Order: sequence, then structure tokens, then C-alpha cells
Amino acid sequence: MKLFYAPGACSMSPHIVLEESGLPYSIEKVDLKSKRTETGVDYTTINPKGMVPALQLDDGQILTEGQAIVQYLADKVPAKKLIPPVGSLERYRVAEWLSFIGAELHKQFGPLFHAGTSADYRTLAQASLLKNFGYVNQQLQGKKFLVGEQFSVADAYLFVMLSWAPHVKLDLSSLPSLGGYAAAIRQRPSVVSTLKSEGLSK
Repeated sequence: MKLFYAPGACSMSPHIVLEESGLPYSIEKVDLKSKRTETGVDYTTINPKGMVPALQLDDGQILTEGQAIVQYLADKVPAKKLIPPVGSLERYRVAEWLSFIGAELHKQFGPLFHAGTSADYRTLAQASLLKNFGYVNQQLQGKKFLVGEQFSVADAYLFVMLSWAPHVKLDLSSLPSLGGYAAAIRQRPSVVSTLKSEGLSK
């Protein structure tokens, strides 16, 4: 398998999951401005949406959308318990978190990464993010992971969102559960390896 990624982008989530899975894979960096891969390929011939991530399967098929990719990868290695079993309530809890993170955190960051976003809209987006991160902080109180006692694909996704906060000057210091959670996840070997390979290690 090959993961097409951009350093620090939402593609970091499936990158972490690939590291957790132990499955063999390679990576290829994408320049999101030029839509070219590091080997010079027009990325839109791989993913017409022009966005990362995209996962090229061993048979050549392309799977896109981070939430779909991480669930596919987790189901390839059930023994790793990266997602609970089909039919269990805990599986739907993970799906619930993936949906919330995607809609209420991920999408809210978009305007903050664009220089042309107005100050008023930026203020609104930051306030919305703080409110939603506050909810996550509350849910994490006394817990090590989002669902149960096991790291899941939802934790990989949330970690990426937390890593974006400093880049848009979003101060989460008033949310201590999130701070401790992010620090612990950052120490996982899969995360350390992913950050290093994407050139993001401090």
C-alpha cells in the first residue's frame, strides 16, 4: 500500500494508523498547491479531488477520505484493536467520534488556514472550535482514550486536530484534559515515527 500525504495535514491520521497497524506500506508526499507528487506525478490523476489522504491499495485501487481509510486499515488488523468489532456499541462510539471530529473540528479549522479569511469570521471560527474542544475536554476527563481503554482510529484523528491548534493561534491551555491527552498520544511510537517521517519532529 502507498499513502499519499502532505506533512502535518489530515493525512497524518491514516499515517499514524498505518504505523500502529504494522502493515507494510510506503508514502509519497504531495504538494497541495501544485497538485504534484514528489515523483512529479499529477496528483489529480490519482485523486481527482486533489486532496489528501489517498491510499493506493495493493491491487492498484485508490481509497480516499481519511475516515474511510482509517476504518479500512483497522479492519485489516483486528488483533490490533484499532477499532472495536462490528456490531458492538463501542464501534459506533468510534464512528460517532470520527463524525464529530470531522464535522465540528476539522472543517472549522479550514477558514483559519486561509490568509483571506476576514477577522470577524476568524473570530467566529475560533470561538466555535474552543466550544467544541471544550466538549472533548469534558469527555476526556479521567480517561486515557476517547473510547474505552484502547487507542483507536478516533484518537489518531483527534491528535492531528490538536496539533493544528498552535498553527492558527488557538489557545487550548484552559482545557487541561486535552493537554495531558495530547502529550501522552505524542509519546506513542507510532506518532513519534510519523512525525519524524513527515519532517515534523521538534
